[in-house]
Amino acid sequence: MAATRAITVLVHGLWVHGVLMELQRRYLMRMGFEALCYSYPSVRLTLTENAHRLAQFARAQTAPVIHWVGHSLGGLVILRMLERETGLPPGRVVLLGAPYGGSYSGRALAGNALGARMVGRSIREWLEIKKPTLFPGREIGVIAGTLRMGLGRVVAPDLPVPNDGAVTVAETRLAAAADHIELRVSHTGMVLSHPVARQVGAFLRDGRFERG
Repeated sequence: MAATRAITVLVHGLWVHGVLMELQRRYLMRMGFEALCYSYPSVRLTLTENAHRLAQFARAQTAPVIHWVGHSLGGLVILRMLERETGLPPGRVVLLGAPYGGSYSGRALAGNALGARMVGRSIREWLEIKKPTLFPGREIGVIAGTLRMGLGRVVAPDLPVPNDGAVTVAETRLAAAADHIELRVSHTGMVLSHPVARQVGAFLRDGRFERG
């Protein structure tokens, strides 16, 4: 039986599992969204390979609308999928601290062989490719953090401010975004934050974030 409601798919970031997005999923469920977490190998596979797998997952769903919420690298996987794949169900996209414009801390970490292995193939691919600029038919909202706590400040002590401890606010900006908001939250803290979830819900519902 085909699903009649929209679903929201949450895609995690680097080095972790989909379970890390569970609290955000529960927040969204309480707001009335049907949500689920998606897991992928964030280090071993390339960005394009992960985007292809995500598209296959999307095509296997029966929901008429699929919204996407991507934290950090997860947001880049979503964007790569939307750039390359056509015919996917409609839906809005929210990026949480996704380094669309490049990753200062990622480049710093990848400056040696061990760090490059830690960063993984997906991030390295994003740093090298031409960034997609057009996502026809997609409303994209971007949440950037400004609480400077995280590993990025260890590997890149001169990480430009404002930042969330891993990704700078400037790196989260993309011209195609319908809305962009800054919240006082760290990079990892985004996936635990109720205020972040509230803003995600607002954008998925209205196509814009709440202000005032």
